[in-house]
Amino acid sequence: MARALPELAGVKHRFVDLPNLRMHVAEAGEGDPVVLLHGWPQNWWEWRRLIPPLARRFRVICPDLRGFGWSDTPIDGYEKETMAQDVLHLLDSLKLPRVRLIGHDVGCFVGFLICLRAPERVARYIALNTGHPFVRPTPAVLATFWRFWYWPLLGAPLLGPWLVRQGAFGSLLQRWFTADRAGWSPSDATLFADGVEESARALASSKTYRAYLLKESPQVLFGRYRSQRLPVPTLMLHGLEDNMLREPFIDGYQPFADDMKLELVPGVGHFIAEEHPALVSERALAFFAASRESGDSPEV
Repeated sequence: MARALPELAGVKHRFVDLPNLRMHVAEAGEGDPVVLLHGWPQNWWEWRRLIPPLARRFRVICPDLRGFGWSDTPIDGYEKETMAQDVLHLLDSLKLPRVRLIGHDVGCFVGFLICLRAPERVARYIALNTGHPFVRPTPAVLATFWRFWYWPLLGAPLLGPWLVRQGAFGSLLQRWFTADRAGWSPSDATLFADGVEESARALASSKTYRAYLLKESPQVLFGRYRSQRLPVPTLMLHGLEDNMLREPFIDGYQPFADDMKLELVPGVGHFIAEEHPALVSERALAFFAASRESGDSPEV
């Protein structure tokens, strides 16, 4: 039986057929488009507290990435470069030549890759609690890698999908991810759990982390993206109480970005859009308004 979509005032849903993927998209509001990319173990519902304030000024578009939420679960394609291409296909399908973009966690890294691959498609980017693609393997960075202890577990064949399906392991990760700070209701937690614990989605989660472990993390550390520049104006908002990503992992971007600013937010953990939605929406509205004043507003 298909899982029911949660209801949020003003939100409409559609399914968009892309190359090799049927993607679920939640939308609200009118105006210039803003695309929000969720993280793990979540889906479009991560943005429930950000959609209302943003939708008063913008057309808010919240896709479920491949393998998550209500989107399809293909057998492969969980490399973040492929996920980035999925989003670009979505923009093409929706006839959106240029958008403002917000990403968190997995979706944040996907957002960075979109900005590097197709900077002309992104007017401004807000990155929430995820490292950038220019991280160097400094001693300070390497000293934080123990914080990703769950990557080998989640990414392991057979073991990873099995662990994702176990609610107890999910509860442990929720505490490590500081979900207790995010104010998830029981129904919120069930929505996120149901979105990853079903067999095909558990496998998708495992492959998402396997790609991090075996491909993307080594590529970043060995400098795959350090030959590129980030031309898109970018604001990084980072909760300082995030148990995974500490300051050494989010610094060092300066030589590679034309216009990127970092704001460290005390007292906030990993799920910054849920823990402090007022701050995130305030910063987003101000940052995106600046694109209009500078003449880089998206054409729709």
